[in-house]
Amino acid sequence: MRPFRFAVQTSNAASGKEWRDRVRKIESLGYSAVYIPDHFGEQLGPLVALTAAAEATERLNVGSLVLDNDYRHPVVLAKELATLDLLSEGRLEAGIGAGWMRSDYDESGMPYDSPGTRIKRLEEGLAIMKALWRDGKCSFSGQHYTVTNALGHPRPHRQPHPTVVIGGGGQRMLRLAAREADVIGVNPNLAAGYVGPEVAAEATPAKFEERIAWVRDEAGDRLAEIDLQILTFFVQIVPNRDEVAATMAPLFNLTPAEALEVPLVLVGTVDQLCDVLEERRERYGFNYVVVHDPEIESFAPVVERLAGK
Repeated sequence: MRPFRFAVQTSNAASGKEWRDRVRKIESLGYSAVYIPDHFGEQLGPLVALTAAAEATERLNVGSLVLDNDYRHPVVLAKELATLDLLSEGRLEAGIGAGWMRSDYDESGMPYDSPGTRIKRLEEGLAIMKALWRDGKCSFSGQHYTVTNALGHPRPHRQPHPTVVIGGGGQRMLRLAAREADVIGVNPNLAAGYVGPEVAAEATPAKFEERIAWVRDEAGDRLAEIDLQILTFFVQIVPNRDEVAATMAPLFNLTPAEALEVPLVLVGTVDQLCDVLEERRERYGFNYVVVHDPEIESFAPVVERLAGK
């Protein structure tokens, strides 16, 4: 089992000072990384915000969860990510995905292709970026991209490439992640293009066990080198776990006891959460846990107790 790591996903700030103060607090509380998503709604631009976060901190990793491959040509993105990895001295966690949120495509006017098409485009984009990072050059001819004698400059600090993060909930995406990623985010299936009632049905322990099986099967010997990440969506540090579970359970159409078993959920005292996380690492392999802004301080005692162990 790999040691525990913890991160915070955050997306917005009213000023540069607020953003810098927040990421410094995240670092001071022992979190491993700060992540930012990549949507066209109310959030900061991820690459600029991550650069500012890297400049404001000394040890904190900075990462995207995750950049949509469809928004950026891989030759351009490879240069931007290599620059950030170089200037942060290897602190980049480069999260890259195939895109899933339909509203992003509707707002921008980009075609919302089938999941298979988007995943194939991501696969080609990753091949180009990794060649640029590893070899310093790339020629590639695929279904979606053609690159001729592209130069990979600057070279990233971390070799052969920055830490690559890929998340997904479907079999094809998770198998790609198992072949290519250093960190794999295991999520509910979001093929619908929005977060609706069907997501709850995709968040059961049985569904997560199936996804982990795909990852383990595809990763083979690489599994020992991969961090398995879970992005939580319901975290409360409270003394009355059962009462909160009774209120929460209808959201998942589960019993309170079943709801507490959902990997996206963490409810209870610090002691209870530590026990649950150790159990889930044993059961699924999850060692990398991501929480959100509201939990930065309340979750910190869990980070203090388990990080690095």
